[in-house]
Amino acid sequence: MFVRRIPASSHHPRRGEVWLLSGGPGESGASLYPLVRTYQRAFPGFDLVIPDHRGTGRSSRICPLQESPASPEGTGLAGAEWGPCIGSMYANLQRTSAFSITEAAHDLGILMSAADRGGQVLLYGVSYGTQLALRALQVNDLHVDGLILDGLVPPETTETWDLSRRTALVDQVGRQSMDERSLQRYRTLLAVKDAAWQTDVPGGDLRRFFAALLSFPSLRDRIPEIVHDLSESDSRSLIATVKDWNTALAQLGQGGNNQPALPLVMLIAASENNARPQLSLDTVNEEAKDALFISPIPGLLVAGSVPRYPRDAWFGKTPDTLPRTLILHGTLDPNTAYTGAKEHAAMLARSGPVTFHTVDRGAHLLPLVAPGCFVAAVGSFIDDGVVSGHCAEPAAE
Repeated sequence: MFVRRIPASSHHPRRGEVWLLSGGPGESGASLYPLVRTYQRAFPGFDLVIPDHRGTGRSSRICPLQESPASPEGTGLAGAEWGPCIGSMYANLQRTSAFSITEAAHDLGILMSAADRGGQVLLYGVSYGTQLALRALQVNDLHVDGLILDGLVPPETTETWDLSRRTALVDQVGRQSMDERSLQRYRTLLAVKDAAWQTDVPGGDLRRFFAALLSFPSLRDRIPEIVHDLSESDSRSLIATVKDWNTALAQLGQGGNNQPALPLVMLIAASENNARPQLSLDTVNEEAKDALFISPIPGLLVAGSVPRYPRDAWFGKTPDTLPRTLILHGTLDPNTAYTGAKEHAAMLARSGPVTFHTVDRGAHLLPLVAPGCFVAAVGSFIDDGVVSGHCAEPAAE
C-alpha cells in the first residue's frame, strides 16, 4: 500500500489529520492532487493523508505485469494486454477476490491504526470513496472524530441508481439542467440526420457528449446555447466547448500513469455495484432509445468479461455507529444521484448525527465544481459550527 502525507501549512496551528479517499473505484490518490489547495483551505491545520487503494496507483495491482509502468501503455492496458490480464484474473480467483471493497476497508483500518492521535482524525471520501469509508467503519473501529461524505453513493441494495441504470441518471440530470424550450429544440436537433456539425462532436454522439459535460457546471450550462447554435447550423460554440472540455479533463490529473485502474473498476463494478448482472445489450439500447443524455457505463456492464467475487456479509449494511457526519451533495450530480444520497442519508442518520448540505445545481466532486460552498460547509463542520442546509456556487467569470 502506498500512502502520501502532505503536512499542514505552518501558517495554521496543527489540528490533526484528515484521510482523503478518492473516487472510482480505480482512481489513485494522485487524482486528488489538483484539489490539494482546496482541501488545505477546507481543513486548515490538518495534514492531508492520501492512500492508494489496493489495485491503483503505486499500490499492488490486479495485473502487475500488464499494469506495470514499464509496460507498453504504462499503468493503462494496451489492446494486446487485455487478454492476458483478464486471463490471469480468472486463473487466480483467490487473488482477484482480494481486491474487494471489504479488503480495501481492512487496509484502511490497518493504515489508520497508526494515525497521529495528537489531534483530531477526520475521514473524507468522495464518490466511491464514500462507499469505502462506510464499509471501513463497519469492519474496523477507526476512532475518527468526524466523517465527510462528498457525493454520497446510493444505498448498495438500490434497484434504481446502480451503475446499470446510469443512463437514467444522466438523462434525468441533463433534463433538469435545461428549460423546456431548450429541451424541445434539442429533441428537434437530434432528429436531424447527417448534419455537418456531427463531425465536430467527440465520438460522433451528441447525447453522450452532452452527458459528459454534466460533470462541469460551467460547460453544462452552455448546452442550451450549443443547441440553439447547431439548430442554426453554427458549430462554433460546440467547437469551443469541446476544446474547453478537453482542457478540463486534462486538469483532473488522470493522464499517463495516474489514469484509473480499469481492471479494478470492472471488478468492483461487476461484483458489488451492478444490480443487474444479466443485463443485455438489447436492454441497454432500449433504455437509451428515448434518452436525451446517455452514459457508456451500462454498455460496459453487458456480458461482463471479468470474474465477479461474491458479495460478503457487509454488503448492503450500514455502520452500527457513526461519528459526526457531514454529507455534501449537488442537486445536478450526474454520477451519484441526489435522491439516492438523500435516501442513504436517512438510513445513516439512524447510526449517528448526520448533517446534509445541498449545493444547488452542483455537480460531482464539489471541491472542484463548487469550492466555495465546499470550503465554507466543511469549515463550519470541523469548527463545530452550524452548517447551512443549502449553498449556491457563484457562476464562474
